[in-house]
Amino acid sequence: MNGKRQPTIIDVARLSGVSKTTVARVLSGVGAVHAETRRRVEEAVRESGYERNHLAFGLRTGRSRTLGLVIPDLSNPYWADLARGAQDKAEAEKRSLLIFSSDWDTERERRHLQALRQARVDGILINPAVTDDVTLLRQTEAPVVVLGSSGEVFPEFSSARSDVAQGVRLALDHLIGLGHRHVGLIVGRDRLGRSRFVAEARAHWQRQGLDPSLLPTEEAKYTVDSGQAATARLFGREGPRMTAIFAANDLMAVGAILAARAAGLACPGDVSIMGMDGVEAGSFTDPELTTVDKPRYDIGVEATRLLLEAIDGTGQTVHAVLPCRLVERASVAAPPPAVQSVRKKSA
Repeated sequence: MNGKRQPTIIDVARLSGVSKTTVARVLSGVGAVHAETRRRVEEAVRESGYERNHLAFGLRTGRSRTLGLVIPDLSNPYWADLARGAQDKAEAEKRSLLIFSSDWDTERERRHLQALRQARVDGILINPAVTDDVTLLRQTEAPVVVLGSSGEVFPEFSSARSDVAQGVRLALDHLIGLGHRHVGLIVGRDRLGRSRFVAEARAHWQRQGLDPSLLPTEEAKYTVDSGQAATARLFGREGPRMTAIFAANDLMAVGAILAARAAGLACPGDVSIMGMDGVEAGSFTDPELTTVDKPRYDIGVEATRLLLEAIDGTGQTVHAVLPCRLVERASVAAPPPAVQSVRKKSA
């Protein structure tokens, strides 16, 4: 091609020596085409530099072969890993993925959904930031799969999430097994995620015959700075009696390590610190962060698979819950000997 105009499907047909209709069948993947014919068409597409007008194609077929993803915070490695899983699955199925970050803002989330609707995406993956308005999701018209704990709020849509309750139990059993009996919790400010985390922690604590009042709680945003500030508040309230901190995500746990250092406390010598998510950053902290690893990449893959089934009309409503796993590193150890000796005397 001479580079002065965009190549067309007619150019591809001429180069490959087949009809425009045959080229269209190859590009859409609809209809039987001989393998050698397909090879010639694909070679002609590469040679010509032809790019399909997806908007026009979508208007003709009702399919854009494009998916949308709306997540709360693209800067958080958890959501970045999940988005990667969704993107890889979409690409394997020859789909494009448009990614938006709501930044935990309802109005921004609403605008993103409107933009995806106008773009005529075939389906939408979303972790609703703070809304529980099902009407907003119904108005998208395209199939929707919900990410995370919000799947419980929107049961009519398929969903994919980690088993947070199982992950909380893994963490607390690890701390209890080492001898910790006074553990501070740092939880997020999103209503559903916070209530699920705290409820399971207190219930499991009681199942082990322990006093739930020894699980003091502070709220924070899912960031390092906010986690550091919340930990400082816990230190101020609980003092040296609190021998461990369990944060609801790894970024807040990194903030807890910084807060301990600022308070002149050794981790894990004076206080053990544990996170949840399993993001890569935890392996680079000092000390390296013990965490509950959520299968974030696999959640992205599974959610996209469910969405493609919904688009094709072959799937039923499914709520996929993927298990977590404990990753033991250096930030958690047994309580300081002085604390253990006090407990033995009081027993």
